[in-house]
Amino acid sequence: MPCPASPHSPYRGSGPALLLGLLLVVQQAVCQNETEPIVLEGKCLVVCDSTPTAEPSGNALGMSVRSGTGRVAFSAIRNTNHEPSEMSNRTMTIYFDQILVNVGSHFDPARSIFVAPRKGVYSFSFHVVKVYNRQTIQVSLVLNSWPVISAFAGDQDVTREAATNAGLITMERGDKAYLKLERGNLMGGWKYSTFSGFLVFPL
Repeated sequence: MPCPASPHSPYRGSGPALLLGLLLVVQQAVCQNETEPIVLEGKCLVVCDSTPTAEPSGNALGMSVRSGTGRVAFSAIRNTNHEPSEMSNRTMTIYFDQILVNVGSHFDPARSIFVAPRKGVYSFSFHVVKVYNRQTIQVSLVLNSWPVISAFAGDQDVTREAATNAGLITMERGDKAYLKLERGNLMGGWKYSTFSGFLVFPL
């Protein structure tokens, strides 16, 4: 659907005059997230983006155009009930062996680590099941080695119980997020556990 032009915007139509006007705007404008769109024959064009993606814009005027392709999401589950691996016991990282969604391929299934492709606000949720275990477990969402969200499970009277939590965090490009077992153990396995996240919006 075409976006409406500002009544104060002189940049309408087409031709050499419009091209010259656009070039002047590019030279003089300060890049802001809330850049006013310019209407070119009924189509929206964003002049400037202060946080462009790594993707080449391919625009003849050298402008950054929002393409709407920066979709990021993942969801992983534990599909087997094997005992924790040697690596799990050493690092206490909680591993997942089946990927349901990995849009953008920013979740590394081998290490069960999500790497942020760009700065933004990200949503994470986790549900870690303990089985036949009479001790309390503590699971944390870790951001660059620092726990930011934790959950506990320690009911002595249930066979299966889950440590569950969710939240929003700000991440820089290249930041890493993963789940870590801070307390207790997962002997008996953690089948049916899940770990999910997605980019809410870029910054």
